[in-house]
Amino acid sequence: MTAIETRIVAPADAEQRLDRWFKRHYPGLGHGRLEKLLRTGQIRVDGKRAKASLRLAAGQAIRVPPIERDGEAPAAEPQALASKPHAPAAKPRAVTASKAEAAALHAAVLHRDAQVLALNKPAGLAVQGGPKQAKNLDALLDLLTFEAAERPRLVHRLDRDTSGVLLLARTAAAARALTGAFKQDAARKTYWALVVGKPPKARGLVRLALDKRAGPGGEKVRVEAAGKRAETRYATVAAAKGVTWLLLMPLTGRTHQLRVHCAALGCPILGDGKYGGKAAFRAGLQLPKTIMLHARELALPHPDDGTTLRVRAPLPPDRQAVWQQLGFDAGTPKAESLMQDIETWG
Repeated sequence: MTAIETRIVAPADAEQRLDRWFKRHYPGLGHGRLEKLLRTGQIRVDGKRAKASLRLAAGQAIRVPPIERDGEAPAAEPQALASKPHAPAAKPRAVTASKAEAAALHAAVLHRDAQVLALNKPAGLAVQGGPKQAKNLDALLDLLTFEAAERPRLVHRLDRDTSGVLLLARTAAAARALTGAFKQDAARKTYWALVVGKPPKARGLVRLALDKRAGPGGEKVRVEAAGKRAETRYATVAAAKGVTWLLLMPLTGRTHQLRVHCAALGCPILGDGKYGGKAAFRAGLQLPKTIMLHARELALPHPDDGTTLRVRAPLPPDRQAVWQQLGFDAGTPKAESLMQDIETWG
């Protein structure tokens, strides 16, 4: 059961209808009850009453009253709010977590200041909940308050199987600034990926527009000439045993962009059966069946003073073991040199 929350709309949820946002993040909430909460003013966007059809924008604040998740019984409804902007959230909801889980989450902190928190997210941990995501980072954010008055807010996402740098905002103002940076492509992201095979050139730029399409296996991102602009820089760090270590820099932030672009190059990301099929797996190698994609570094304007905040995530132990098994040295000077060089390409 949740307490009253204030959720900040992530860039990935921009332009989505409010009712669909609730269906995605609170699957246990029925449409009839959602309409009642909207009608009585218990759900608000930026402090104002809203309709189910409202199109959301990144950085907006959604007031979420105590509601059920995944079939929980609903809590008693509070009185409708008075009409004032940005109503403060109540105390953070309770979270059940073991001491080991809490310690692991604290150990994953890469950077912390008054406005921003950065984590080295492990592979396998979903950022937000869903019908098949009982365990997720969003439900554990109360463990990361570090005595602050507010619980941290999600401002962007990583796929469940992607490890690496994940930023959290520690205030509402920081959330607006950070989501704005992501929306305006002011955030520079670099990833490490292991791909099967080799790209046609050692380095290059992929320009392939992308679009989401529904299919028998669910929603999938596809290369589509009439889709949204998507660009990715890439460079080869090393290759061995039929696997190539690529440095990837997305210049746009489309869903599954790196995964689709790598597959289009003829070298799907290792373990990515959704976009690479059987070609995404190497016979004869005993490797974890997970997508080998790591968010290595993130640089963007700090919400406090606009100076560049640069956060780098080392490979988690399970990823480090795979790199070593393939004979790759995560500390090679070439990787560092390429990361500095790729930002300056024309």
